[in-house]
Parts: sequence; structure tokens; C-alpha cells
Amino acid sequence: MTSAFFFFWLLLFPALTSSAGSSGDGERLLVFTRTTGFRHDPIPDAIAAVRRVAAESGLAVDATEDPAVFRDASLSSYRVAVFLLTTGDVLGDDEEKAFERWLAAGRGWVGVHSASDTEYDWPLYGEIVGAYFAGHPAVQPATVHVQDRAHPATAALPEIWGRNDEWYDFRANPRSRVHVLATLDERTYSGGSMGADHPIAWCREVAGGRAFYTAGGHTRESYAEPLFLAHLAGGIRWAAGLEAGFCGPIGRGAPRRVEPPLRTPRMVTPRR
Repeated sequence: MTSAFFFFWLLLFPALTSSAGSSGDGERLLVFTRTTGFRHDPIPDAIAAVRRVAAESGLAVDATEDPAVFRDASLSSYRVAVFLLTTGDVLGDDEEKAFERWLAAGRGWVGVHSASDTEYDWPLYGEIVGAYFAGHPAVQPATVHVQDRAHPATAALPEIWGRNDEWYDFRANPRSRVHVLATLDERTYSGGSMGADHPIAWCREVAGGRAFYTAGGHTRESYAEPLFLAHLAGGIRWAAGLEAGFCGPIGRGAPRRVEPPLRTPRMVTPRR
């Protein structure tokens, strides 16, 4: 009886250690949700959704609102950081410098919705996020035009994507600085102020790392939408360096559609 039990653990032990090691240093994702301004009610739903999509990519998740995690030793554990519905001034000077060193080492950043309503006085953050929030009309349906359907964040999306959300206007059009993945059609909703070219999701390589931003995600329902979750999951995989995607400049001018590769994009189904 005792020898059989011992033999069972000899067989099981390698599997246990292998599983634990798969989420070691550099294989984790940091979710940061600190707010010093407006606070979004769906933050718990958003965290749960990121946990699900990250797990499907083999990333363990730590969620926090404590800026003390932005230290060199702590950040070294993370492949990617998600600023999830953050607002206001969320990091001090020392934390900002640690984040800059971490990003320069080839790590990735993902910003969701009000991540663009964050850190207005941190110059590098302005480069990372691409554009700062200016305002928004009421939550309502609108049409999104997907420009680059080859990127992991948009490969699962239709070219014309209708959804309900809070649609951000930005202080400046980021097109000259970022790779625009999708734009918003202001003819399909009321209150937009950016005109015919209204980027709503983009990516770029910046400061030695990768940055992906989507303005969606204000509503609780967003985090139960399979297409929005696929959009978010693809952005995380690209920022984490787990999947390739072109994020160089494509210039101003007419929106350009990039055909998707010949593969079946991975869909993310919300758990009920």
C-alpha cells in the first residue's frame, strides 16, 4: 500500500513541477486597474475576462491596484501589462521609470478604454497610449470599420463590425504615430467630433516594446461579447510577443484594408 502510494507520487511529481514552471518569470500578465479619477463599474468583469483570455494563451495573471508592483524586481515577472480601465495619475516618478526600463527590455503594454484617460503628464505614456481621451457622447450602437484584418487583434473580426459601447473622441488623431487597426464611422452614431478619420484601435512598436490600445470596453456587456474578447485576446497575444503582427506606419490618407492570413482565427467564448 505504501509503496504503491510512493510510486504514484513519483509519476505525478514531474507533471506538477512542469505545470508550475509554465507560468514562471516572464510568463505572467499584470492587470493594473488603479483609478484616481472616474471609476468604471465593470472592472471586476473586465479582470475576469482578461484572466480567461490570458489563460488560453498560457499566461498566468496577477491583478492589482497597488503601484508598488512597478519596481524592477516585480516587473521582471511579467511579459505584458494591461492598463485596464485605469484613470488619472496612477504611478509615481519612480514607478514610471521602472516601467520605462521594463518596456525597453522588449515587453508589451495593452490599454483598454480609459487607459487613454490616464497619466496626462507622463511624456512617454503619451507615446505609448498614442492619443489622450477628449470626451464621449452617450453609450449607443455604432459601426467600426476594421482596416487591418491580419493583426491578431482584428483577425477574428468582420470588416464591418457593429457594436454598442461608449465611443471616445481623442485630443488628436493618432494616425501619424500609430498603426491604425480599426476606425469608427461617425455617420452611424450621434456625438462624434473627429470626422471622417476616427481611429478607435491601434498598435505600435515604441520605446523598445510593443503597445496595443482599444477604446472599447466601457460596458459590462463588452466582456461577454465573443468578438470583443477575441479582439482583446489578440491584442494581448501580440503585445506579449506570442503572435506576430505588423504594427509599422501605413501613412495617412485613405483607410487601407490588409487581408487576413489563410488561417482560422481563434475565437474566445465567454464563460457563463
